[in-house]
Amino acid sequence: MATISLDTYRDAYPEIAADYTVPQRWAEYTDEEHAVWNLLGERQAALLPGRACDEFLAGLDMLGLQAGGVPDFDQLSAVLGARTGWQIVAVPGLVPDDVFFAHLANRRFPAGRFIRRREQLDYLQEPDVFHDVFGHVPMLAHPVFADYLQAYGEGGLRAQGLGVLPQLARLYWYTVEFGLLAAPGGLRIYGAGIVSSASESRFALTDPSPHRVTFALERVMRTRYRIDDFQQVYFVIDDFEQLLRETAERDFAPVYRRLARLEDLAPDALAADDRVLHHGTQAYAQARRAGLTGTA
Repeated sequence: MATISLDTYRDAYPEIAADYTVPQRWAEYTDEEHAVWNLLGERQAALLPGRACDEFLAGLDMLGLQAGGVPDFDQLSAVLGARTGWQIVAVPGLVPDDVFFAHLANRRFPAGRFIRRREQLDYLQEPDVFHDVFGHVPMLAHPVFADYLQAYGEGGLRAQGLGVLPQLARLYWYTVEFGLLAAPGGLRIYGAGIVSSASESRFALTDPSPHRVTFALERVMRTRYRIDDFQQVYFVIDDFEQLLRETAERDFAPVYRRLARLEDLAPDALAADDRVLHHGTQAYAQARRAGLTGTA
């Protein structure tokens, strides 16, 4: 959990506000940085049809994020604000949990302003503007998902006083970042961590290694996750209304009490009551542990 102070960023961003927002400084992006965005965006836009869900693709087209360089957050906010009431705010990097939740609860999505270098196209551990905007923002144009993310922020603010943020963070990780959807045409991606990654866009849907399991709230909140590589399990929702029901219409206090009595599950574990859509071989993770595969 992030505990970054304002002083960490103040030298580089003397104008940083108390809520960690900073000017995007869009005019300062270089031709090379815009070119990197276009390379990533055009590659993903060609890869995602038939892999990403229709809701993501519709948002991507509406916002025109495939090319045109790094987007101007003010322009994105004007379009999103008219559709779902969301806006994009620039932050210098990671922000404290309470700040992050407060932004989401108020329909502000905090996005990093830096973009990866050309030699980092295929893997970057810290999220950059491409991950944050290309990956997350198209789904904010979908009214139900937009409501879910706001409800998640509100739940995060309540959870802070209960000491249960690790469990709640897993819900975000396995939905907003790495979620799959059971669409009429088959499994589709909606998680930002997948749609912004060429390699994981393929791995999450078709590789035999990971488990693919039907979403169940408490199961997800018990499950640890990988931050440094492909996921070992992906959870599949039926529709976005399901996510909203599980957050906006639920009292989480009994959930947290039940979770306190249960052990966490490893990222590769299957539970007795899982509805398993695909029983993964875990071959990729095993090979990584043995040092037999390259960087994801």
